[in-house]
Amino acid sequence: MQVELILLILSLLFFVSIFADKIGYKYGVPALLLFLAVGMFFGSATMGSLFGKVGVQIDIENAQALSTVAMCIILFTGGMETKLSDIKSVLAPGITLATLGVMLTCVFTGVIIYFLFGWINAVASVSIWLALLMAATMSSTDSASVFSVLRTNGIGLKHNLRPLLELESGANDPMAYVLTTTLIGVVINTHTIVGLTEGVTALPIIQNIVIQLVMGTVLGFAFGEGLVLLMRRVKLGNESLYPIMILTACIFIFAVTYYLQGNTYLAVYVGGLIIGNNKFTRKRQTRSFFNGLAWLSQLVMFLMLGLMVNPSELLNYRVWVPCLIISVVMIFISRPLSVWLCMLPFRQYHQRDRLMLSWVGLKGAVPIIFAIMCKAQGVPFADMIFNVVFLCTIVSLLVQGTSLTWMARKLNLDTPRPEERSLEHFDMDLPDEIQSSAREVEVTERMLETGNTLREIKIPPHTLIIMVRRGEDFFVPTGTSTLQKGDQLLVISDSDAEQTYQHMISDAEEEAQWRADMRAKARHRFYRLTAWMHKRS
Repeated sequence: MQVELILLILSLLFFVSIFADKIGYKYGVPALLLFLAVGMFFGSATMGSLFGKVGVQIDIENAQALSTVAMCIILFTGGMETKLSDIKSVLAPGITLATLGVMLTCVFTGVIIYFLFGWINAVASVSIWLALLMAATMSSTDSASVFSVLRTNGIGLKHNLRPLLELESGANDPMAYVLTTTLIGVVINTHTIVGLTEGVTALPIIQNIVIQLVMGTVLGFAFGEGLVLLMRRVKLGNESLYPIMILTACIFIFAVTYYLQGNTYLAVYVGGLIIGNNKFTRKRQTRSFFNGLAWLSQLVMFLMLGLMVNPSELLNYRVWVPCLIISVVMIFISRPLSVWLCMLPFRQYHQRDRLMLSWVGLKGAVPIIFAIMCKAQGVPFADMIFNVVFLCTIVSLLVQGTSLTWMARKLNLDTPRPEERSLEHFDMDLPDEIQSSAREVEVTERMLETGNTLREIKIPPHTLIIMVRRGEDFFVPTGTSTLQKGDQLLVISDSDAEQTYQHMISDAEEEAQWRADMRAKARHRFYRLTAWMHKRS
């Protein structure tokens, strides 16, 4: 196939997927599920059957290489976006869920899979190790899937659950990875997969897991601190090279940790965590750069899964029936049971909190990568594992992804998501301390009621208007500058002005809505009082 044709097909795939994300944002459908559907439609199994040999094919070696790079970027970005100040209060429960929770989910699901396949003889009688491997590939929670759903619906979570889920979903992939790689070695090195495998003990597996986790943490921390020190002392001539240097460091951390027998993905996550919580040049542009790369990696992974799947295999009841049962087991048994056991020492989380944590077990790109890894390593029944992962990911996105906000509201744990303070009309590189307090305010008629000059409008204390945008023109205002409706103000305020800032952006419509709500509540109370008095009489 010509390079130009490959690029044309890839560009069309990306265009369709991006507009699919727009549709998902509008109707509340997880965007990653739409990416998956696009990949399935353009795959060789679908397009080939409809229009001949025009579908897109991808071999397993390229798929594994792409998935490795994508996984590094996703985890590194997750580490950079995690703030230590936010997760400090949830560090203990988050790490417990990310390690012990993943292991318990793997064990519970693996045991049920072992007896399930032995009972219905769906594909073959599998060993307990192969069943555990199948469970390990799906034992982690995908952070990108969870927070893309929360972002789509504009919802937050009470009781500090959001940073807890952020820490767990970002840090549990390394544990799932070490379980998957360890069990792949066990399955491949055994001579039979029927019944219990002899000659395999749990002690070497536990030792390998502990060594990889410790090495990954230490190397990730060391390389992260070293890169921060390097960036503070070295000034590059071209500022565009800073994000490239950090991307190079991400790949470097992964490769070196691999040769030092550590957990590569854990090292990448810890390295991103250290780098993201330190100050360095062009940090805002670097974070934006990695956010775009992370979304591109998610898009590529789901497109690749759709391209690799064969829909005809999924129509066999010996495949989709056990897959649906496994999905139900993971959603309603394994995940809730592991969360309940892990949260026993943390009494500050009530029953509603644990139910919400149990429901947030979305699958995403990570199980796809692990399933591809199984196929690339020649694991017995790798196609079966791939189909199971595919269907379980679909069910998770459909069931949990579409009902996540409904569950939060049902448990009374939803709260309005804090407004994202992005500068749309003033694209400026400000220090993080100033960037977090910088906002854009549009001048309204209510703000001009007391006058149309800067000194006449009501400005909260400790607040400074440093720039005005009118159309395509910018100017620095003075006290006598005349403002017009629709002007964009760049406002900087300190923490003391945080509460009074809302007075600048509230308008008459918001106040009218508040008064209407109060009148409705008053009428409701009056009707209830009248009904009570009538009943008493």
